[in-house]
Amino acid sequence: MERDPVHLDELDERILEELTRDGRQSETALAKTLHISRAHAYARIGRLQDEEVITRFSAVVDPVRAGMRTSAYVTLKLRQHSWRDVKEALKEIPEIYHVSLVGGNFDVLLLVRARDNLDLRRVVFDFIQPLPGVLDTQTFVIFEDADTR
Repeated sequence: MERDPVHLDELDERILEELTRDGRQSETALAKTLHISRAHAYARIGRLQDEEVITRFSAVVDPVRAGMRTSAYVTLKLRQHSWRDVKEALKEIPEIYHVSLVGGNFDVLLLVRARDNLDLRRVVFDFIQPLPGVLDTQTFVIFEDADTR
């Protein structure tokens, strides 16, 4: 369900930028960087969480260092009206890091990370293609990532 955007002022945007850069920094460090009180930083972060602008804090893991040396985008064409069931099934496959419903020549775009090409093949052939509602897949191996953030 799509929700209305939340009004963000310049301070909210600066808080989000700082937390995106380093989500582990304390409210004290954030307040010092932004030249506001710690209580103000704490309150703003709380509001951003309450309004679900910030939905979670997480670590950014280097997949190669974590043993996932092969990454690929996998596209899916789905049988009409099967999106919700397929989405729930895809959430259960640990090698899938991102799922998006998209428009265009295919219906779903996945980011898959695997130990190697053989493991990628196993994930696509044994887990993704057999899902009820999946009509077709295409796999695009990623040669190199360019982090833009």
